Amino acid sequence: MSLHQIKTYCFDPKNENSFQLSVIDFDHACVVSKSRLIDTFNIFWIRRGKGSYNIDFKSYSFDEEVILFLTPGQVFSVESEFIQEAYWLSFEPDFYCIETHDKEISCNGILFNNVYESPYVNPSAGDSEKLCFILENMVEEFEKKEDTSGHLDMLQTLLKQFIIFSVRVKNLNQPFADSSEETLLYKNFSLLLEKNYNKIHSVSEYAGRLGVSPKSLTKHLHRIGAASPSELIRDRILLEAKRLLLYSEFTVKEIALSLGFNDPAYFTRFFTKGVQKSPVQFKSEHQK
Repeated sequence: MSLHQIKTYCFDPKNENSFQLSVIDFDHACVVSKSRLIDTFNIFWIRRGKGSYNIDFKSYSFDEEVILFLTPGQVFSVESEFIQEAYWLSFEPDFYCIETHDKEISCNGILFNNVYESPYVNPSAGDSEKLCFILENMVEEFEKKEDTSGHLDMLQTLLKQFIIFSVRVKNLNQPFADSSEETLLYKNFSLLLEKNYNKIHSVSEYAGRLGVSPKSLTKHLHRIGAASPSELIRDRILLEAKRLLLYSEFTVKEIALSLGFNDPAYFTRFFTKGVQKSPVQFKSEHQK
């Protein structure tokens, strides 16, 4: 988000990235074309405004209230925005670890570490009222002295509450039951893929690790309207290849090897077929 910082609260002034909350309340239009690699967990809550953001090379437009969730490693840029009221939360894994707390809040693979679905949720008026209450308490806690008893625990608890409620909002807006067999399998597959896309490229190996057949995995994902396992694998590899081409010093050969391709020429063909441009062309066009 392109911000003229209006009011920013930091948990640790010596490390602003640890956990901070920015409150934005103004009429401001801007366009930022330069993309950047996200290095912390980010939550953008646009209460009033409209705009268009580019996340991982896909454009997302909004003209109503929306909450966006970004994970470290994602590519983000603002194509256009006119913001009147918004909140921006950012935190490092050391402050609040998504993976560690996933059994409690089930946001890993839903809000964060999920490049396979839309990165936003649309809260109702009632949802917004409850989320505002959490943030009001958060601001109040930020304004206390650092040595106040339980200051860290209270901020972590309030962040946790905000995330839990956001998970509920997203689940309510899904066209399928969150506890369904298909949904659980899809989440487990996407998390397994996220950890292994640079090592495992075959549907059969993922299916085997999930205890189902490749045909069954494909059928279950189809039932909830998801892409096929092979498409998800392909798209995840291509996404990481794009990130590395633009935000690393690796050569095409080094990128190929880091993504599990022993033959750089095969990787180039794979990339060109999926993106309709060679790796060199893609990098050249995006760095102009």
